[in-house]
Amino acid sequence: MASYFEKVKKNFGFGCMRLPMKDDEVDFEQFSEMIKMFLDNGFNYFDTAQGYIGGKSVSALKKCLTSRYPREDYILVNKLTEPYFNSEAEVRPFFEKQLESCGVEYFDFYLMHAQNSRNYVKFTECKAYETAFKLKEEGKIRHVGISFHDKAHVLERILTDHPDLEVVQLQFNYFDYDSESVESRKCLEVCQKYGKPVIVMEPVKGGTLVNLPADAQEILSALKGGSNASYAIRFAASFEGIMMVLSGMSNLEQMADNISYMKDFKPLTEEEHAAIKQVCYVMKEKDLIPCTSCRYCTEGCPMSINIPQLFSYFNHRKQNLGNYAKKKYLETTENGGKASECVSCQQCVRACPQNLNIPELLKNVAKTFE
Repeated sequence: MASYFEKVKKNFGFGCMRLPMKDDEVDFEQFSEMIKMFLDNGFNYFDTAQGYIGGKSVSALKKCLTSRYPREDYILVNKLTEPYFNSEAEVRPFFEKQLESCGVEYFDFYLMHAQNSRNYVKFTECKAYETAFKLKEEGKIRHVGISFHDKAHVLERILTDHPDLEVVQLQFNYFDYDSESVESRKCLEVCQKYGKPVIVMEPVKGGTLVNLPADAQEILSALKGGSNASYAIRFAASFEGIMMVLSGMSNLEQMADNISYMKDFKPLTEEEHAAIKQVCYVMKEKDLIPCTSCRYCTEGCPMSINIPQLFSYFNHRKQNLGNYAKKKYLETTENGGKASECVSCQQCVRACPQNLNIPELLKNVAKTFE
C-alpha cells in the first residue's frame, strides 16, 4: 500500500468541482492564489472531471496549475464519465482529449466515474475498465480506481469483478455514516475488507454540514473550537483506510481554514464526536432534502429547472427562517424553471448520486412556494 503514498504528501485534496467564480467564469486570479497556498503548505492532490463546471474546471487547471508548475509537483486525478462515451471505441479518444484539456501526458489516478448498478452495465459492455488498465500499461495512467455512488453490495460486486482496482472514492461524511440510501459506513467496510484505500468526497455534503440550522449550529459553537467544516473533514479523515479527503473549496478563506487543521491533522475528540451525533439528530428531525448541489441533475433538464437551488430554498423554508426563501424562489423562477414545470422525464433521477426521487420532491417544492 505504501506505493499509493509515494507522491501523496498529505491526506487532504483539492476538489475542483466548486471553484471560485466571477461572472459565470472561473476566477483565475483567485484560483491561482489558492493553488499556490495549497502547494506552499505541502499539499499536492487535485481532483477534477471533464463535466465539472461545464468543462471549465479542466481548462482552469490547465491555465493555473499544469502550465505553471513542474509535473512532479502535483497529483492530478481525472475520471471517465458516462455521458462522454457510448462504445468501447470512444473511450480512448475521450481519454486522449482529457489529457489535452488538462495539459498533461498522464494522470496519477483515473477513476471510473460515479459507478452504480445501472451505469456499471454500460462500463462493462464498453470494456471501460479493460481500456483503463491498458492505458496504465502504456504509462498514461499511474493508478486505476472508481468513484462510487450506490449500496455496499454493488461495490462488493465491482471489487470482486475487478480485483486490480487500486482505489475507491466514496461519499463519506458524518450525516451519511449510517444512511440507508448512501451507506457510507458499509461501503467503507467493503473497501477495508478488500484492502482498497479510500478517497473521500462530499465530506461536508455539498455545504450542508457547513451551513447548519441555528439549533444545530449552537451545538458546534458550544465546542468553542474550529469551523463547521473542520469537524466534518476531520471526522472523515479519522478512519482507518482513508487515504485522502477532498474539499471543494470556492475561495481563499475556505482554503486557509481547511489548511489550518489538515496541515497538522488531529482526529476528533470524544467530545467532538458526541457533538456531531447531536447535530445529526437535530438535522434528521427536520427532514430536509439531502441534496449536495453537485448539479448532475441539471444537465439536460428539458425545462431548465435549477433543481439544487430550488431544493436549497425549500430547506431554508423548512427551517422557518422567514420569507427569504419564498422571495428568492419567486425571483429565480420568474422567467421559467418553476418546480411545477417538471415533466417527470426521470433524467434527473438517473443522474442523482443521492438516489433522490427528484420529480416527487419538486412537487413538494411547488406546493410550498406556488
